[in-house]
Parts: sequence; C-alpha cells; structure tokens
Amino acid sequence: MFASHRKPSTTLSLLVVVLSFILVLASACSKADETGKGTQDQSKNSEQTKSAAKPVEIEFWYGLGGKLGDNMKSLIDKFNQSQNEVIVKPIVQGNYSETSQKLQAAIASKKVPAVALSFNPDWAKKGYYAQLDELLTGEPSIKPDDYVQAFWKSGQVDGKQYAIPMYGSTQVLYYRKDMLEKAGIKPEQLRTWEGLAEAAKQLTVREGDQVKVYGWEPMWGSGNMIDSTYSHGGKIISDDGKEVLIDSKVWVDTWESFRKWIHEDKIMRIHSGGQGWEYWYKTIDDVMQGRAAGYTGSSGDQGDLDFSKIAAYPQPAWEGFETKAAAGGSKAVIFADVPQEQQKAAMKWLAFFTSPENSASWSMNTGYIAVRNSSLEDPAFKAYSEKNPQSQVPLQQAMKSSVEFVDPTGGKIFDALNIAADKVQIENVPAAVALKEAKEKAQKALDQALGGK
Repeated sequence: MFASHRKPSTTLSLLVVVLSFILVLASACSKADETGKGTQDQSKNSEQTKSAAKPVEIEFWYGLGGKLGDNMKSLIDKFNQSQNEVIVKPIVQGNYSETSQKLQAAIASKKVPAVALSFNPDWAKKGYYAQLDELLTGEPSIKPDDYVQAFWKSGQVDGKQYAIPMYGSTQVLYYRKDMLEKAGIKPEQLRTWEGLAEAAKQLTVREGDQVKVYGWEPMWGSGNMIDSTYSHGGKIISDDGKEVLIDSKVWVDTWESFRKWIHEDKIMRIHSGGQGWEYWYKTIDDVMQGRAAGYTGSSGDQGDLDFSKIAAYPQPAWEGFETKAAAGGSKAVIFADVPQEQQKAAMKWLAFFTSPENSASWSMNTGYIAVRNSSLEDPAFKAYSEKNPQSQVPLQQAMKSSVEFVDPTGGKIFDALNIAADKVQIENVPAAVALKEAKEKAQKALDQALGGK
C-alpha cells in the first residue's frame, strides 16, 4: 500500500522539479530579453542624443575681398566658437555681382545655400526667399525697432520682411591730405561737383601728353554717377512710378560732365574690369601711392586706408542743391528651399552678426555703417569715433541720403544704367546717346512689370 502511494509521489516530485526548472529558465530568458531590450533602448537613446547634439551646418555665400573678407571670416569664426548648435561654412564669391549670378544658377539647380549676402526684391516675390516674420519670433535679440529704419525697411517687399540688413553703406570722398595742402586747396572746396572738378584740374600733374597724377578717380560703374544725379535734383522714375526719367536734361548734363572730365579734360580716370574687386583696389592703390589725389568710394573702404595720409569728406552736391547720395543696407536673405532647421540656424547667425556689439565692431573695422541704433552707445564705438573722425563722415552723409531705390523691374533699370555708364566712362559715348538707349530698355521693362505690353 505504501508502495502504491510512493510511486505517484515520486512522479509528482519530478514533475514539480521540471516545472520549477522551466519557470526559472523562462524567468531568466525574460530578464535577458528585458536586459537586451534595455541595452537596445539605451543605445537608441544614446544615438538620438548624439544626433540631437550634432550642430546644424549651413553655407553662407558672400562676395567680399581684402580686409573686408578677413573681417567677415573673423566674425564667422567667432560665431562658430561661441556656441555648439550651428556651424557657418563660408563660401566666398568674387564680388556682389558674382554672388548674384551664382545664386541664380543655384536656384535653377535647387542647390541653394541657407543664407547669402544678397537681395533681389523680384526673387522675394517669386518665393525664392524665406519670409522672415515668423522666424524672427524665435530670435528675440533681433529687435526691428532698434535697426536703422532705412536699412530695415529696405529688406521688405509688400510689407513682409525678406532680408536682414548686415551693414549700411554710402559712397564718400577720400583725398590725400598732403596733396591738397600742397596745392592750397581746402576740403570745403570739394563741397560741390563744380568745386571738385576745379580742384581736380589743379591737382592733375602732366608730363608732356602723359598724365602722371590724376586729380580725381570716380569709381567704375553707375553708382556714384547716379548719386551725383540725385544731388542735382534727378530721379530714376516719376512719382507715379510709370515713367523712367533717366534721359531727362538733368541726367544728361550730369553724366556728360563725367564724360568730359574723363575723356576730354583728362583730369579724372576710371579703372575697370579685372577679377572681382580688382578695379576697386587699383583705384584705392592709385590714391595711396600718390598717382591720384582722391577718389569716390564706399564707406567700407575705411578698413583699407591709411588715415595718416587720407581724409574723408561727404559726397558733393551741385551748386544750388543738397547732397542726396544714396545710403543702402547690404542685406542677407535665407532661402525657402532649405530645411527649417537650417533656416533657424541661419537666423541665429544673422542675430549674432547684427548684435549691437558686433555691428559696432564691424563698423569700426571696416568703415561700414552700423545697422543698430544701440551700437552708437557701445563704449568701444564711442571711443573709436572720437579718435577717428573719418568714421563719422558716412553717418553724417547717411542722415541726408536719398532712400535706396528699389527697382520694380527686378534689376533691369539698373542693368540699363550700368550699360550706359560703361559707354560714358569707358567708350566715350555722349551721355545723351547712352542714356536714350538706356531709357528705351528701362521703360520697356517697367511697362512689362506694370502689366503692359
């Protein structure tokens, strides 16, 4: 009887042992699975953390050379080292025009940079640029009211913000102090174009038929001749925006004066062509080396000039008129086709560059006009301005400047003026002929822009 009870008892014990072993094994496997899953989760989280910590890299295209390019690279390096969220990769072009041309190709191929020092209102209308109002809300350090409004508003199209001004500029006069003093010419004589022409005649040095020293060198291009026309009462288009006025008497008289000074009187000279900014630096070098007594150049040239030899003076007006040379902001745009994270990263870079401190620093190192009103309160900027009075000349001129003209044709009016300027300055074509041709092209472009045929 005991035997019959012991057998079932032994079987049951074995069964319990087996079941216990299975449960232990299952528990061990479960723990192993959980451990493995935990390891995978930890690995996944680690990768996500690494991915989140990886900085966003953006390309920044700009066309600056010489000391301007060096200063831009310095600020880019300073930004990259100041934080670990964004890396700005500088892509340097030959000049502003080359930047625009390469951006056009980039837009066509849909391989645009995140941000570029360039602005075309027509491209804003076509949707190539990101509309910035929403992006601005993420950068509280950018305070629109603190920017010089002429510069800030020049980045707007149809009431929306498409560009951030990086620095302001205007063209002023630079002259050799020693050469004017030797000739007995006071800077005040450069107050009018008539006075400047007379001074240039007096300062020109000839050896036989050859000119050894030119009295003045206007900068190549339409820029300072347009400024001169503004300061003679001229306008590019009529107040109602329907008629191009660039062949009017005031335009012809102004541009013909430059043609005569360059080609007939030979008291002025133009450097043209070359790679990038080559013509610009040749002009500066002529003055620095004493081959010319002065030139008309950008406020941004101050970083390249030796002010122990050179002084600055506002651009002239014509007798009976006030100086109305244009002042404009060099603006940066963010492209609509890049990912949102790159757009935000680009805005961080622009906020850094245009901070009051950095805007003041850029102005001190380059001569360009600071875009933030509060930059004027920067202690270093105040001290610099007192020590370097030439830095105040662009600011003085900007206060009286014309509003920067926004070409309603997307640049075709300016293109026509640039062609006309080459004909007058280089080819010795009478201003009336060159400007008549320019008017016809520009008017046709304006009519098309306004919806005409």
